[in-house]
Amino acid sequence: MMGIILSVLFALISPEVMGQSYQVVSDKTENGIRYVSASPSEEVCAKKIDIEIYTKDRTIKSIVFTRGCAGNAKGIGALAEGMKVEDAIKRLKGISCGKRPTSCPDQLARVLESLKW
Repeated sequence: MMGIILSVLFALISPEVMGQSYQVVSDKTENGIRYVSASPSEEVCAKKIDIEIYTKDRTIKSIVFTRGCAGNAKGIGALAEGMKVEDAIKRLKGISCGKRPTSCPDQLARVLESLKW
């Protein structure tokens, strides 16, 4: 009985149930730049996140959100440009949007965190 209760509780708080799941659609490296494209959770307004990272020092070259709040998405990209991947994760992970348990910045942090170096 306790096992069933724990399974139900885990399902209720798991990131996938909370809408915090994302999918890395493509991940390739060319000429020292890593190009990552991800599809964020359906719970956020953005439909796609394109990220370019310099592989030499893991510095963010650019971030482009497709759809979503245009000003906020451009702002996130501009602020993160030149930032180390690890620093962006620390600053953005866990940010919610209104009553939603995740946000575009949180989804970006989760994608960055999932990348293997």
